[in-house]
Amino acid sequence: MTEVAPTAADVQAALVAVANPADAIHLQRFFKTGPGEYGEGDVFVGVRVPVTRGIAKRFAALSLDEIDVLLDSPVHEDRLAGLVILNARFAKASKPKTFDDAARAEMVRLYLAAVRRGRVNNWDLVDVSAENIIGPWLADKPRDLLFDLAGADSLWERRVALLSTFAFIKTGDATTTFELAERLLNDRRDLIQKALGWMLREVGKRIDQRLLIGFLDQHAAELGRTALSYATEHLDAELRAHYRAQ
Repeated sequence: MTEVAPTAADVQAALVAVANPADAIHLQRFFKTGPGEYGEGDVFVGVRVPVTRGIAKRFAALSLDEIDVLLDSPVHEDRLAGLVILNARFAKASKPKTFDDAARAEMVRLYLAAVRRGRVNNWDLVDVSAENIIGPWLADKPRDLLFDLAGADSLWERRVALLSTFAFIKTGDATTTFELAERLLNDRRDLIQKALGWMLREVGKRIDQRLLIGFLDQHAAELGRTALSYATEHLDAELRAHYRAQ
């Protein structure tokens, strides 16, 4: 008997089966879905992240077309599940024994299309995907794409640009993070401030604190309060006070 390929509808049904209405209310508040908030209008059915990840693992064989259906869903957990599955597909296609650059390119195309049509549109969706897809894709390529994203009107495209550099930081490379940080110094959107400060902090934590200090010596006075707070979190009290006073 031929095995039936899983569909986006199967994933959606699995999510609905474990959904909790009380969790839906909590998640809609937590992810700021009210009028005028950054997640305005987003819909949650009430599935916590670990459960969504477990369901995504069950449907790892989902095709790219069906992943795209999930990414177009109005339901947040559907889009999160689609991104988690896409991450796993991209990671598999990046391994030496199963390396498939054409498949990776198609996944990047699909992901960027979803980002640009506003479907990767909350901080958790960006943070779970950018460093796992765009970061590794650009590891050995020119990084002009990130500067295009950083210049976009969309808050989420700009956050994708910053979070993609986490993959570079983890390999000891801070150059693109610093270049993007200089471009986004004056961006005062809260979720950009947090992402900017976070990535700067990770440079100091994972690569060399002297690099972070050198950047702060040049730019601390230009950073917003939130970014500066995040960036200096792991510095000693005296240094932290010095930079925050600026």
